[in-house]
Amino acid sequence: MDEIRHESSSGNVFADMGFSPAEAEELTAKSILILAMKKIIAERALTQKAAAKVCGTDQPTLSKVLHGRMESVTIDRLASWLTNLGQDIEITIRPAPKTRHGRLHVAAAA
Repeated sequence: MDEIRHESSSGNVFADMGFSPAEAEELTAKSILILAMKKIIAERALTQKAAAKVCGTDQPTLSKVLHGRMESVTIDRLASWLTNLGQDIEITIRPAPKTRHGRLHVAAAA
């Protein structure tokens, strides 16, 4: 039986795809925010059109974002949409360890 070649993951799919550490962190943050939006929209049984109206955008834009087109949206725009959906967004700034540059981290509440 032939052995299947594989590579171990770094733990971040975007870094594994070759994005810089900063780009990988931003894409990961956007992904977490988009997944939170998808969950809220599903829980409320909103159509994309209704969700877009609540968010203050149009349905085609929201659809692109919900289907992974992250280049068309910023983190602050996603945060705005989430607050329009009734979510609190908390940003914490603290010093990074002297051993590395600062990083962007987003965590969705359970």
